[in-house]
Parts: sequence; C-alpha cells; structure tokens
Amino acid sequence: MEKVKICELLERVRANNPLVHNITNVVVTNFTANGLLALGASPVMAYAPEEAADMAKIAGALVLNIGTLNESVVESMILAGKSANEQNVPVVFDPVGAGATPYRSAAAQKVIREINPAIIRGNAAEIANIAGETWSIKGVDAGEGSGDKTKLAISTAQKLKNIVIVTGREDVITDGKTTFLVHNGHPLLTKVTGTGCLLTSIVGAFAAVEKNLFNASVAALSIYGAAAEIAAEKTAEHGPGSFQVELINQLSLISAEQLENRLSIEKL
Repeated sequence: MEKVKICELLERVRANNPLVHNITNVVVTNFTANGLLALGASPVMAYAPEEAADMAKIAGALVLNIGTLNESVVESMILAGKSANEQNVPVVFDPVGAGATPYRSAAAQKVIREINPAIIRGNAAEIANIAGETWSIKGVDAGEGSGDKTKLAISTAQKLKNIVIVTGREDVITDGKTTFLVHNGHPLLTKVTGTGCLLTSIVGAFAAVEKNLFNASVAALSIYGAAAEIAAEKTAEHGPGSFQVELINQLSLISAEQLENRLSIEKL
C-alpha cells in the first residue's frame, strides 16, 4: 500500500468527521472518545438496547469491544451489529480477553455467530481463541507467545471470511489472501490501559471513510503506530502518563510529511 494513499485516508477522516458508534468497555470509554476526536472522527457511546440499533444504522462504522461484559451489553452489541449489517455499516470487533473465562469466550463466539464483523482486531491469544486455537493468556492480556502470528491471522481470516488484525510487536493485517506487516509502534503502548481498544476504534474511523476495508486497516494501524513513536520520543524523560496524553496530541498533529518519513509497512 502506497504511503501517499495512507496520508490521503488520514486527510479524509479529518475532512469527513465520520460518526463512529462504540459499544466499548468502561475502562477505556473516555480515552477512546478523546482519541477519536483528536484524530478527526466523531465518537458516540450508545450502549442502551433501546437505541443501539438506531444509532448503528446512522453511523459510519460500529465498534464492538467486550472488555467489560454483562448480558445487557451483549444484547446491545447483537442489536447494533444486526442493524449495521442490514445497512452495510462496517462492524469492527475487538474480542478483549477471549479465552480468559468461559463466559467471555462464549460472548465472543455469540457476536461472531450472530452478526458479521467485517474486521476483527485482537492480540494473538484473543484471535487464537475465536479461531479455536491455543495460546496463553493472563487476564485480558497476552504475551507474544511462541506461535506464528502471521499463520494464525491468515487461517482465521480464511475461516471467518473477514479481515483479521493481530497486534503485537509487529502488527499483522490479512484478508486470508493478502497480508501486510506494520512495524510502526512503541513498547509504551503496552504500559497504558486501553491503547489497543482505542486502536480498534480508530480502525472503525478509517473503515467509515474507505470502502476498501483492508486499506483502511493498514492506514489505521500504521498511522497509530507512527503517532505512538512520536509521542514516545517527546515524553522520553517522563513516563506512561505523559505518553498517554501525548499520544492523543499526536493523533491530532501528525502530518503527511511525518508519515512519509516514518511509515514502515511490509507486504508478505
């Protein structure tokens, strides 16, 4: 994917201000909303079953995140997801902690079974769980593990017939046929709660303005990773708290020139 195309998609998000409907977890709601606003998108957090379907049908994208679960949240996700599917609104699913408990795993499978997520983003353990594979997990976090993330992503995309993103030291994006690695990012992303959840919602923002959801995904991950690199450099003398604030700053400030110099993408 050409760097100029990635820069064009960033400008499109900023110009179009797409509405991104998030049903996400309570730990990250504020951070996610502020990150989307900084990027140029318009976030809405509508959780109530009474309005979830109506909000999803008018959104540019729907993001579902199972980080903090209960039956009402799952009900809202299914209602919103079905409504989005009917209106051809792209659905981005983040199966946070899938595999940690039977309930969480069952909820992730229910979402996949009853709606059609166009894009699924998770760490290796989460993606392995929804694909019926084995990978170690602790709480809702997973290490890099010893498995092959690229093979896992490709096989899952082929099985589920959608785009799969496996994030880690390097990010894998695949539709089962074409695969990209994104090398942008910084270890400090693992020291702030919700950076992965925000990334999922940023994928939603790009999916809202680009019909080619593969290109949207590559753009989202590479831009987010580049913004994290700049944020880490600017807060090198401080720590993760300052990094979190600066990440939001850089999502707003990052320029096409900076992206041209930083983007590190590899097609396999």
